[in-house]
Amino acid sequence: MKDLEKEFLDNKNKDKDVWRLFKIIGDFTDAYDELSTLPPAVSIFGSARTPTDDKYYKIACELSTTLSKEGYAIMTGGGGGIMEAGNKGADISVGLHIRLPMEQKINPFVKLSLEFRYFFARKVTFLKYSVAFVVMPGGFGTLDELSEALCLVQTKRMGNFPIILFGKSFFEPLEDFFRMMLKHQYIDKQDMLSYLITDSIDEAIEYIKKSR
Repeated sequence: MKDLEKEFLDNKNKDKDVWRLFKIIGDFTDAYDELSTLPPAVSIFGSARTPTDDKYYKIACELSTTLSKEGYAIMTGGGGGIMEAGNKGADISVGLHIRLPMEQKINPFVKLSLEFRYFFARKVTFLKYSVAFVVMPGGFGTLDELSEALCLVQTKRMGNFPIILFGKSFFEPLEDFFRMMLKHQYIDKQDMLSYLITDSIDEAIEYIKKSR
């Protein structure tokens, strides 16, 4: 009886896995259909909790506007805070929204919206359709996206991909932690050159243009 029950449960899980696979394929198919003709895009990351009167909200909006004038599309996670600011300043404004039980709504400045079921499919889409990442102050989600990009550059899965950490006072303590990793030989000196920390919109844009 136990063997029959185990076989039934195994088959049930297999059925779930098959449906999950189709959902994953659906995420990627939708992204390809919608973004395959997108101009070169810069992804802007940062906290959804950033208020509209925060200096980084205003900087993200100004940065997005300036990048748009340079011909770049802007991609964000489609939520509030820094993401909203990035979409607000953009001419071609993309939001890669993720289904979460208690989290964000799509902000009103997104012109092209995609909804993802899976975080990893969303991250792959950011990486595939972006020519640069600009990372503003944020929390675990922002750190996750930054770490993914740094790891792919380190392992040479991506080429010359500019990663900009915007906000010296926020990110320099993180760089101190990177130096601790370097001290323990968990990373190399070259890895410390795979990003730019800045407070300057002009420097950020020049860094992107030089890296392309």
